[in-house]
Amino acid sequence: MKIFIKERENGGFAIARDNEKRAGAMTYSSAGEHLLIIDHTEVEPEYMGKKVGLQMLYKIVEMAREKEMKIIPLCPFAAAMFKKEKNIRDVLQNNN
Repeated sequence: MKIFIKERENGGFAIARDNEKRAGAMTYSSAGEHLLIIDHTEVEPEYMGKKVGLQMLYKIVEMAREKEMKIIPLCPFAAAMFKKEKNIRDVLQNNN
């Protein structure tokens, strides 16, 4: 499975593809020069339980690290993963 980031002027999305088939997408928006808001995650039914959402989140976290950005996870899935996955909390906004 390949995960791609497609950036737009005020945000973008990570998309998961299994060959030519879409497996899922995670959208984010910019909230200033150094802040991203993850606002939505969707995974196609046949890919549920295969960690597609987590792979997309990791890709966005990787991008945030490279750009020295922080993330606010408004999406319930992303928020739950930030609570569960300690290794990605370094990009969490207000991580104490």
